[in-house]
Amino acid sequence: MVEWSELLLPALGASVLVFIASSVIHMVLQLHKAEYRKLANEDDVRAALRAGAPAPGQYLVPHCADPKEMGSPEFVRKLEEGVNAVVYVRPTGQVKLGQFLAKWFAYTLLVGLLAGYVAMATLPRGVEYLTVFRVVGVTAWLGYAWQGPSDSIWMGKPWSLTARSMVDGLVYALLTAGTFAWLWPGTA
Repeated sequence: MVEWSELLLPALGASVLVFIASSVIHMVLQLHKAEYRKLANEDDVRAALRAGAPAPGQYLVPHCADPKEMGSPEFVRKLEEGVNAVVYVRPTGQVKLGQFLAKWFAYTLLVGLLAGYVAMATLPRGVEYLTVFRVVGVTAWLGYAWQGPSDSIWMGKPWSLTARSMVDGLVYALLTAGTFAWLWPGTA
């Protein structure tokens, strides 16, 4: 049986590799830069949002407090007039990249540990490389990428963005799978 302590090295190694890969994808190659567009009236939108002073959180425009109101003529008119949006508001002030990176690293570690747990619960010590690779790879891909389709279905996130994020998640999952398969306890 594989012990929890034996999962720490592969999880940490995978986290470092995923962190580096995501940095290359996002900061060096900037593959997702074009996904963020500027509103033509950005200053007006910012002023309107500032006037409402929303707290950090997720907002739906137009908003409907009670599902019974969704069929009301007023709400239907708002939907037809547009704009229909999901808005995320972050705290005011400069972006503290270090906090985002620390949280991202913690998330990669958690995905690695959970993928390792699934492998630990299903695979014996010393199992062949490809078996570990498949179990960890699929589990890690679920952790890194499979919220995206739900966001496209329910939040209106463009499917093209979801597809690109899922490819990123696949890269991260492959790195995680390779690390675990290489360092799996009991293999020579």
